[in-house]
Amino acid sequence: MSEYFIYYSASNIVSCIVFGIMLAHDRLSIDKQEKQLKYDDALIAFMLYFLSDAIWSGVDSGVFPVNRFTVLTTNFINFIIMTAITSRWLMYAMAVEQIPIRDKRSTKIIIFIPFIVSVIGVIITYIFAPNLLLDENLKNTNLYDAYLVSIPYIYIIVVIIYAIKKAITEKDPIEKKNHLYIGFFPIMVLAGGLMQMILMPRLPIFCFSCMILMIIYYIQFMESQISLDPLTKLNNRGQLTRYVSQNSNLKIDDRKTFVIMIDINDFKMINDNYGHAEGDNALLIVAKSLTVTLRNQSFPMFLGRYGGDEFVLIVYPVNEDEVNTLIKEIRESIRNNCKNENKPYILSIGIGYDEFLGNQDTFSNCIQRADNKLYLDKEYCKTNGELTTCK
Repeated sequence: MSEYFIYYSASNIVSCIVFGIMLAHDRLSIDKQEKQLKYDDALIAFMLYFLSDAIWSGVDSGVFPVNRFTVLTTNFINFIIMTAITSRWLMYAMAVEQIPIRDKRSTKIIIFIPFIVSVIGVIITYIFAPNLLLDENLKNTNLYDAYLVSIPYIYIIVVIIYAIKKAITEKDPIEKKNHLYIGFFPIMVLAGGLMQMILMPRLPIFCFSCMILMIIYYIQFMESQISLDPLTKLNNRGQLTRYVSQNSNLKIDDRKTFVIMIDINDFKMINDNYGHAEGDNALLIVAKSLTVTLRNQSFPMFLGRYGGDEFVLIVYPVNEDEVNTLIKEIRESIRNNCKNENKPYILSIGIGYDEFLGNQDTFSNCIQRADNKLYLDKEYCKTNGELTTCK
């Protein structure tokens, strides 16, 4: 029994240490996004559960005193923290999915109602009918085991259903993958908890499944920090470099390859007249317009923010006519979004593109040619009065 306690508690403590390292790294970071803070809340809840579960294994193995009080108390604390974990995970998922109502007081109350009701229910049962929770050998009854997982699994199931629903309707492959991460990985926790409860109660399967889950999410979050522009959520310049280095020939089947450079005309005017916050909004309009327009295309592509108010596209159409059609749709989408959002300006962009020829051609040379054509286009816009205009 002592060997069981040592193995079980050591697994929980190691998991707690791993989560503590992740938490310390986040807390020392200057950049603290909403989803990062929600993730840290879940980490703290997991760490508390691992410590509580380690103590529970001491009681269950007989290393600590075994009586009705210690058994019920450790089970009760485990139940409360388990419910807190899953409610915190739901709040993290809402932050990742950017659900608009997540910060409303009514939403927070609805989220915590199952938690409060379940805790009150356990306390009442603990006081008036403890035999429903433990048998004569001070072991959990089937009723208690079912009650232990019912409320937490409600939170998990809500996350799974919502994320899968979003993934089905999402066209952007990157966003679809993010929805699937949110939806499917909690199944690992759910399956791990059921497997431990039903098949191997003396093995810390739930602990291991939770640790795997959170490490996967942590890696994904770190990758997004490395590869995504924090403002527009598009690929950043570093990710462009990685993409090109991993696809040196920039060819897909028999398709052509074009590099497109995009720049906002008179971007400085927006910052000077309306402030840098509105300048950020202008960048977001362009990013949104590019993303929406590209979703409607059938050919492969790469989209990123090159720097400042410049964006870069690598597209693989069948012919050059598709590129010209794409450019027209991008310009129209940006104008429409400015009008729909009632901005005090109508954005105009300069666009230049050139074909990547392969063989002796390099991406560096191709992007330079596209950039040169971009500035020719900007001069054309200036000459013909097609610059960014204030209403």
